[in-house]
Amino acid sequence: MQDWWRNSVTYQIYPRSFQDSDGDGIGDIAGITARLDYVASLGVDAIWLSPIFTSPMADMGYDVSDYTGIDPLFGTMADFDAMVAKAHDRGLKVIIDQVISHSSDKHPFFEESRSSRDNPRADWYVWVDPMPDGTPPNNWVSVFGGSAWEWDSRRRQYYLHNFLTSQPDFNFHNPDVQDWLLSTMRFWLERGVDGFRLDTVNFYFHDQDLRSNPPDPRNTAVPKVNPYDMQDHLYSKNRPENLSFLERLRALTDEFDGRAMVGEVGESRRAGEIMAQYTAGETRLHMAYSFDMLGPEFTAEHFRQKIEAFYAAAPNGCPCWAFSNHDVVRHVTRWTAFGSQDALAKQAIAMLAGFQGSLCLYQGEELGQTETDILYSELTDPPGFKFWPDYKGRDGCRTPMVWDDSDQAGFTSGTPWLPIKPPQKARNVAGMGAGSVLESYRETLAFRKNTPALRHGRTVFLDLPDPILGFLRDDLMCLYNLSPNNAMLTLSAVPSLVGPWQNAEIEGNTLTLGANGFAFLTTA
Repeated sequence: MQDWWRNSVTYQIYPRSFQDSDGDGIGDIAGITARLDYVASLGVDAIWLSPIFTSPMADMGYDVSDYTGIDPLFGTMADFDAMVAKAHDRGLKVIIDQVISHSSDKHPFFEESRSSRDNPRADWYVWVDPMPDGTPPNNWVSVFGGSAWEWDSRRRQYYLHNFLTSQPDFNFHNPDVQDWLLSTMRFWLERGVDGFRLDTVNFYFHDQDLRSNPPDPRNTAVPKVNPYDMQDHLYSKNRPENLSFLERLRALTDEFDGRAMVGEVGESRRAGEIMAQYTAGETRLHMAYSFDMLGPEFTAEHFRQKIEAFYAAAPNGCPCWAFSNHDVVRHVTRWTAFGSQDALAKQAIAMLAGFQGSLCLYQGEELGQTETDILYSELTDPPGFKFWPDYKGRDGCRTPMVWDDSDQAGFTSGTPWLPIKPPQKARNVAGMGAGSVLESYRETLAFRKNTPALRHGRTVFLDLPDPILGFLRDDLMCLYNLSPNNAMLTLSAVPSLVGPWQNAEIEGNTLTLGANGFAFLTTA
């Protein structure tokens, strides 16, 4: 189907932590292949794999040293081809992560670029002279802490790195860089992948005048844990030149049937605006998502505002809504003040199923999986070391998938690369029976797939008292009580429950929603 991606459901797999097939404690491609029947049983349309390319693993694969090679840690190209074939046989599309805003400093092109100022790839990365006093050219900071500029003694210049110093940024103002990156993506399209998840898609271009970023106007007197969040990143990312490159990306994917791209918009102030801009029309990204729903906010007003703002800016655009991924605390833990773990987990998939657009689920959330409490001695994530203890990094959401209650949870026969602790082991696939979170996910996704209003209907929000979130999708009413306390609504007509529901009772035209209750209703 040409537009399979529209209103689709994608399941994110973090390869290091999904299934280990060879006992080294690290998940791999063969392990993913072995578990594809489970993924297909959820009722999703596609899988997204976090990076599996050759890498020194300074940032767990988000530092690529060979864009067309499989890292031996994960297997071989033959393993990859077999995985894609089985996924397609099971009706699953395959999306792979593309980390093209930067490479590893071990990439041969960066090693060549840093060797002199006049080599063939001297301008493939962002190099600048120091100020007269030896300092960097502006105030740009790295997402992972410290200056975004690193001094290189060989070139006697600074290079830009929005993340680790070992992740130098490509110079997208150089058309040769664009051409080469597009060629690496063509390689994977020709190999049969169905699309790309574009990491940090709004980071590609930088301001050529190197203007300093202003402070974020939301700053308070108390500095934030990460000073990156204290700037309004007008010049280090979000540049208008990005749009023409997105059109080149779209032109490439349009050469192949049924391919799609979803872009990660890493931005805190204008995320919805950028998402809409990047997906407007038919010549840019197919889908985009931001971190707007990956934070602590859990109110009807918040969810309504994000959805309405997107569609006001891009009525025909396609967002990709998610509550968890490999970069944030799992949503059941983030929202623990608003209900019990199981009730929140079941309500979360009912909310996502109701939202207009496409959805992305992160491995383990279908189990109601919680964040792992990581000790400093167990850390692997660079920002965790940098900002401990106020920010413990991303390891807590990246611990291995829990398949059963055996010693290593069915993930490996060896020692897992991150610990599997009792609270996580308690939420295992084998132990999920009738009435479980897993059953709720399967039931709700099946309901969404078989309900035209949820696949194609426009959203009209209802003005309801807090903490109730409510909207219509055509003739289907979706209601959610975002609290652990009872809430009541009197409806203008006598409703009928359809599809999955939780803690919902109807008496006449009065609906009572219990703790984290939700209901799909018709009044026909």
